Amino acid sequence: MGKALAYVGVGLITFILYIAFVGSLEPTDLVFAIVISCVVAALVGGVVVEHGGKLFSLRRLGYLIAYAIHYLLIVEVKAHAGLIKRIITGEVKPAIVKVPYGVKTDYALLMVANSITNTPGTVVVDVDEGKGVMYVHWIFAKALEPKEAREHVSKLFEKYASKVLD
Repeated sequence: MGKALAYVGVGLITFILYIAFVGSLEPTDLVFAIVISCVVAALVGGVVVEHGGKLFSLRRLGYLIAYAIHYLLIVEVKAHAGLIKRIITGEVKPAIVKVPYGVKTDYALLMVANSITNTPGTVVVDVDEGKGVMYVHWIFAKALEPKEAREHVSKLFEKYASKVLD
């Protein structure tokens, strides 16, 4: 049942994205969306999703929506404002810091790393999965100790990523 849900989930997501990007509900576009969705689901459904039931969890979807709202309206705005301040004042303290992480799946790690990189002033430059750490370039390093750096850089992202993807 889980594998079938993986294929259905990938097909459904592909269909929704196709329609959203095309921006049309014309019959021809709907037919193409169905065909493309079925092909994508058949080719990669069992590869990209291990547990299909996770795709249909309303709790996970709720956390994803809460994360998106919080990230876009609070985290990004504060980071942009901070970066603008740093540009104007020239106040920088750049460093590459070791940031341990606690998420379990590759997708959750990817979500955390992307969130860090997409936030102005930080970028993940390397991940050592064996040691469970990311190396992050931080334009204004508030902490150099790994545990303290995690509090500033990735803890919030990990909270949501673990609830959505682990």
